Amino acid sequence: MSEQAGKLRDFHSARWDEPLLVELSSPGRRGLVPPGVEPEIDADVGDIATLVPGGVLRMKPPALPELSQPEVVRHFSRLSQMTMGNDVGNDIGQGTCTCKYSPKVDESLARSARMTDIHPLQDERTAQGILEVLYRTRDFMCEISGMDEVSFQPGAGGQAVLAAAAVARAYHKAHGQDESRNEIITTIHSHPVDAACPAAMGYRVTTLMPDERGYPDLEALKAAVSERTAAIFMTNPEDTGLYNPRIDEYVEAVHAVGGLCFTDQANLNGIIGKARARDAGFDMCHFNLHKTFSSPHGTFGPGCAALCVTDEFARYLPVPVVTGGPCGYRLDFDRPETIGRVKDFVGNAMVVLRVFSWIMSLGSEGLRQVAEAAVINNNYLARLLMSIPGVSMSFGYDERPRLDQVRYSLQKLCEDTGLSSQDLQRRIGDYGLQIYWTSHHPETVPQPFTPEPTESYSKQEVEEWAAVMARLCQEAYETPQVIRTAPHNGVVDRIDESFMVDESRTCVTWRKWQRMKIADAEVPPKM
Repeated sequence: MSEQAGKLRDFHSARWDEPLLVELSSPGRRGLVPPGVEPEIDADVGDIATLVPGGVLRMKPPALPELSQPEVVRHFSRLSQMTMGNDVGNDIGQGTCTCKYSPKVDESLARSARMTDIHPLQDERTAQGILEVLYRTRDFMCEISGMDEVSFQPGAGGQAVLAAAAVARAYHKAHGQDESRNEIITTIHSHPVDAACPAAMGYRVTTLMPDERGYPDLEALKAAVSERTAAIFMTNPEDTGLYNPRIDEYVEAVHAVGGLCFTDQANLNGIIGKARARDAGFDMCHFNLHKTFSSPHGTFGPGCAALCVTDEFARYLPVPVVTGGPCGYRLDFDRPETIGRVKDFVGNAMVVLRVFSWIMSLGSEGLRQVAEAAVINNNYLARLLMSIPGVSMSFGYDERPRLDQVRYSLQKLCEDTGLSSQDLQRRIGDYGLQIYWTSHHPETVPQPFTPEPTESYSKQEVEEWAAVMARLCQEAYETPQVIRTAPHNGVVDRIDESFMVDESRTCVTWRKWQRMKIADAEVPPKM
């Protein structure tokens, strides 16, 4: 404990009582006063309002906040000080939601005027630069996956899985089997969207449970497949960090009955450049371009996913698809069998530009080193965590390497102290680490937590994370009240979590916030 204690740092988050911008507003204040219309333009164009159809004109100006420039700068600077992230702290991802450092060269390209001034509706002849980036990144994705065609339209992994389910349906419809093939198979430790998205498409979903070693039960799969099987949707490595060494046998079992095979590779960090979906026999796969390929994981964005398919399924991809040739690059809408759009335009092109920059800076050997460093980090963290009393590993701590993450358990600690994984989750923020680790449902592993140290973390940061977990477990046994009353050093105190199930306490709009403030003011104070 003394060696790891040296890795701890004293932390306390900045805490500002910062109102919303609309509450800071004062009539007449301006951060920028734009110049008036030049006389020549005014004489030539006239009143702008006359050029806009009356039906779309506002009756009155929008109620925008009015602030001076320093007020705006202070507001957002204060908010940034109250926000955890890779730029200010050790942000090792939790709950299978990969966080990693995004190189600033990638960010600068995505924010440059050459990118931000492009309009998605402008003539494609004037957008050849970004179309070339999209096309060349498509080539990278084909090489990394082994597939033949790619769509960047999905806005995140979940939307890519939904699109894959739509592609499966379109394929079976083209073969006259869309009604008879109404079942999708997935596994309990695949990403939850691999069950949810096919279910949303109307498929009946069968979920495979793990065998004693933690792999999906192969014999159960063979018993489940039939002429009703449309496809299998599975993650490999699964959220336990275990890579299935017999994955080709699962693919063969589904293909044998005429089903399709889709692999969810949202988190590719541990196998990029090492294993390809096509080589295992899969028909489709997807990558989260945010997370794995440089862009930050900002909760649900800035999201973009690459849906990769073999030639047989390319005709069903969302439109438009970027194509290239001797006459330049263009957007191909002429695809009669397409599933249609799943998002506007070609998707989040700024994320694709980050991906292109990231891959070009690393090269093929650099991508393989990404996987190697991620696996080393993960297994080094496993060695440190398994020495902490109260921590155990799902499906045993044995010789098998866990690739990009591990589903750990605090069940022993909970039995000994009465403190749950969620209790420690609240306390970890007091040490400046990411708080979120809750994407474990259904909780087949009791009291779970799932750190995912990607390649962008150093040995020292991995040690710091393990040292914090060691301290938390020590506190749980020796001073449990510190854990129960956490957080102490963060932006807010303990949150009333009733808002998650009580719609009346949920606020996502300014008008709802105003109504809630009025309602709170009308409630007499407790005596």
